[in-house]
Amino acid sequence: MEESLRTYKVVTYGCQMNVHDSERLSGLLEEAGYAKADQDGEPDLVVFNTCAVRENADNKLYGNLGRLAPAKQQHQGMQIAVGGCLAQKDRDTIVRKAPWVDVVFGTHNIGHLPALLERAAIEKKAQVEILESLETFPSTLPTRRESAYAAWVAISVGCNNTCTFCIVPALRGKEEDRRPGDILAEVEALVAEGVVEVTLLGQNVNAYGSDLGDRQAFSKLLRACGEIEGLERVRFTSPHPKDFTDDVIAAMAETPNVMHQLHMPLQSGSDTVLRAMRRSYRQERFLGIIEKVRAAMPDAAISTDIIVGFPGETDEDFEQTLHVVRQARFANAFTFQYSKRPGTPAAEMEDQIPKAVVQERYERLVALQEEISWEENKKQVGRKLEILVAEGEGKKDDRTDRLSGRAPDNRLVHFTRPEGGVRPGDMVTVEITYAAPHHLLAEGPVLDVRRTRAGDAWEKRQAAPAEKPAGVMLGLPTVGVPAALPVVSDGCC
Repeated sequence: MEESLRTYKVVTYGCQMNVHDSERLSGLLEEAGYAKADQDGEPDLVVFNTCAVRENADNKLYGNLGRLAPAKQQHQGMQIAVGGCLAQKDRDTIVRKAPWVDVVFGTHNIGHLPALLERAAIEKKAQVEILESLETFPSTLPTRRESAYAAWVAISVGCNNTCTFCIVPALRGKEEDRRPGDILAEVEALVAEGVVEVTLLGQNVNAYGSDLGDRQAFSKLLRACGEIEGLERVRFTSPHPKDFTDDVIAAMAETPNVMHQLHMPLQSGSDTVLRAMRRSYRQERFLGIIEKVRAAMPDAAISTDIIVGFPGETDEDFEQTLHVVRQARFANAFTFQYSKRPGTPAAEMEDQIPKAVVQERYERLVALQEEISWEENKKQVGRKLEILVAEGEGKKDDRTDRLSGRAPDNRLVHFTRPEGGVRPGDMVTVEITYAAPHHLLAEGPVLDVRRTRAGDAWEKRQAAPAEKPAGVMLGLPTVGVPAALPVVSDGCC
């Protein structure tokens, strides 16, 4: 009788880089003979790909590990692996606190996971392997991607910045850039498979080229992506204001398939706080970038990250942040209450802000941004937009008989389900009839449906479930339908 394949589940926390790393982990496991666990099944292997950005990251991990301990006792041969930034930071601590964990691996050696699992099973003891530098660029590893129509493409790893609130450089290492030819070859291969949208990914994506000795390498890469036939949408995340140059703005404006969407982390509007954060730009420089982007692309949707309650932040400092928000008119913002990251300089700073003060400021910021987001979204009413149909983006789609997707500027649009049917990856043209702070509605009939190679790829994947890519879940290791690939930010860049 043929032995059944061992099954796995990957649980992901944190930023886009972690989501993409989880796609690599899934590819590695499937190449090693594992199969994705059924939605209602109990996996033979659970892999946690962790994040160390939040103060409670370890509590979340150890809570989930504790819930898995009884299942492992009852499930003979079950294995648990912990990787990612928290594993890189905590190392032996994980096995000491949770001795039922089989493998701990870091950010630099994800390619070793299958071998470490096999060694743990043979030796009957935990395997801990943390490398201090990148052994092989993750792009060389096999990948099982979450989406048939959209893909992350890493152009660099690591970060050369020294922001006082961020531990990522210590865990991911110094920036290392891929060769442009390797990046473009991967993009071309993805397009050949049916992908129509690519997001270029880096911890500090627009610093690309610093490792290659070419300060204009990123703008050249954007323009080169514009030459790839069949690639309809190009995005990138996350840039840093200090490295955002005029040639990048020109490349965005002049390359038709580069979307007029920009995520530009602000963190604080106060020059005093920015200095304490060790951010090498000031309010005037940030607003100057926004002004230049809007001059070149008046329809650009700009989002940001903001940290409230950084140590030493005064009422006046916070008012400066509100001022920038009013001036910049972000389409949306990822807002965070400052939390200590163990191992960062900010965690040891004096003048930590009381929780009640941080909460009050946070609520004021969120209320202001909600108001601006709604006003900016209302400007979309009456516009005809081409929407890339997405899978799993609309939580209420089944109840409302709608579908959902993303506009060119990445706004989420819910639209009436067309009578003829449409597939994720296809394009539809709709007229926006209503705006809410976080989404748009097109309540009338779909004006046009354009079937795409991406839709064909999605349909082919549905017809061959055994070949579907491994799911990347966010949150607790519960059994259920995997979440759609999220728009996430960790506030680091």
